[in-house]
Amino acid sequence: MAKVVVVGAGPTGATLALLLVQRGIPVTLIEAAKDFRRIFRGEGLMPSGLDALEQMGLSPILASMPSRPLTGWEFIIDNQQLFRVEEPMWASQPCTLVSQPPLLEALVAEAQKCEYFEFIQGVAVKDVLKVASRDGEVGERTRIAGVSLVNGREISADLVVGADGRNSLVRQRAGLRLVSQPHDINVLWFKLPAHPRFIENNFFCSILNQGAVFSIFHGAEAGTLHLAWVLSSDDPSDGQNQNWAEVFAALSPAWLAEHFIDSADQIEPPIRLTVLVGRCPSWHQPGVLLLGDAAHPMSPVRAQGINLALRDVIVAANHLVPELQAGKALDSVLTKIQAEREPEIIRAQHLQKQEARQGELLKNNAGLRSLIHHFSPLIRPVARYSWIKRQKEMRQGVTQVRLTV
Repeated sequence: MAKVVVVGAGPTGATLALLLVQRGIPVTLIEAAKDFRRIFRGEGLMPSGLDALEQMGLSPILASMPSRPLTGWEFIIDNQQLFRVEEPMWASQPCTLVSQPPLLEALVAEAQKCEYFEFIQGVAVKDVLKVASRDGEVGERTRIAGVSLVNGREISADLVVGADGRNSLVRQRAGLRLVSQPHDINVLWFKLPAHPRFIENNFFCSILNQGAVFSIFHGAEAGTLHLAWVLSSDDPSDGQNQNWAEVFAALSPAWLAEHFIDSADQIEPPIRLTVLVGRCPSWHQPGVLLLGDAAHPMSPVRAQGINLALRDVIVAANHLVPELQAGKALDSVLTKIQAEREPEIIRAQHLQKQEARQGELLKNNAGLRSLIHHFSPLIRPVARYSWIKRQKEMRQGVTQVRLTV
């Protein structure tokens, strides 16, 4: 039986490892971090991501996780509501915030029930192992045959899957190229105590005022608000030396401004998230495959990263499982995986860029904001319709993805 090494035990790596080992394929899953309590992990599962987990048979696990569904999306410009859209729109499930650490722990625990599964945590991959192989008329070439760890251990594999995120070591060591795309934003990410209104009615609120943009919502963790402050991509600020309570309050409706002032001492210092957006022209080489952010890092707009990665996993499993079970060569199916997934990735990145550009246009154009403020009764229905129309593909996915193995 062919053996797989999966590098990175985030949602991409953990779900792929589980699907493979449940189908009798030996898997070693490697995670460099000693635990899953990373400073920042995205929580937003769109209907497409929830559907992917359901197809994997993971709905019972998901139901036991700390989570909070969103009730709607609200947009406030210069202290005036432009429009609000209720969840779940046209979907059967609303966008849901799910705490990643307990989810990842549960996925690994489920995989550990299976034979031929090994989980290595707290030990990083140092390099990929390369061997010379002979390929017919092409002649001798190199293929990836496993990984070496920083503790000196070497693990051979028929396939190495790089699921190790946007700064993927596997990608770098395998010589796969990432083509970065221009992006418009970076983000400062804050946490603070929840306002009762968000506890009762967890809407995702985007506020644009005086050229500043931020979004606020209740995360999966009980009693905690998340606030994403949008920076221009060339803004070097780390946000450490500002009175953020006063900044937020000056830009917010009265009920929220009061909460910021009352919670001033409990607003956690921000984490700067440097956005990296791009795609690898090739997600694979002989013996190695990239999935998720390792192959196509996404912008944070509408939480596409985790949802698209889960759909990557389903497509990868569909192609890999029959070949791995039969002990066949894998190189041809690696091409098929990328070909099937790439159109959706390209479209999602385009839609994310459209959303970011609209935000930048409003942020930088006081005249346009003034027009919206004065003519909001006329503009509101058009703006609402346009926004909803743009969301469908980012929520539901662009292509049909079905687990068939």
